Amino acid sequence: MPRILAFSGSSRKDSFNQKLVSIAADAARQAGAEVTLINLGDYPMPIYNQDLQDEQGLPESAMAFKQLLIEHDGLLIASPEYNSAFSPLLKNAIDWASRAAEPGEAPLIAYRGKTAAIMSCAPGALGGLRGLVFLRMLLQNIGVMVLPGQRAIGQAGSAFTEQGQLKDAEQQQAISKLAVELVDTLNKLSR
Repeated sequence: MPRILAFSGSSRKDSFNQKLVSIAADAARQAGAEVTLINLGDYPMPIYNQDLQDEQGLPESAMAFKQLLIEHDGLLIASPEYNSAFSPLLKNAIDWASRAAEPGEAPLIAYRGKTAAIMSCAPGALGGLRGLVFLRMLLQNIGVMVLPGQRAIGQAGSAFTEQGQLKDAEQQQAISKLAVELVDTLNKLSR
């Protein structure tokens, strides 16, 4: 059974991207994966600074997030778009987890061999699509295989029902399909 870590790059109350990744997490569970859904807001980390790491090591919350990454095979990530890129919260969490916690630790241990599906949701017409370009590039550069398919949902302010589902059935199905594709890929890789 593949293990998937699901999170968004937003800790905002009623985050569109947290709702989106929740939809994907549910679909991955239904496809047979064990899914851990988290909110990055529960893992507060200072802005990454090499001097801080040298003096104090990795913060406890960064270590906890990194350990979750290590324990899971795949990632479901929903990323908001901030000025045509992904959020500082997401970048900072990725950066902290990329750092070695102790001398001799294998480089990028939290990311090597992982497979990810990425998606976004934003108020604009493009739905955060521009930010996914940078997120894909970053993840691939640190050793994560990112599925070729992705999804960006525009007009986020009116895209969800009160129950947190997408109003557009085709969009709901596309997000679910992306999650199922991740589960299928992880199953094939484990054979």
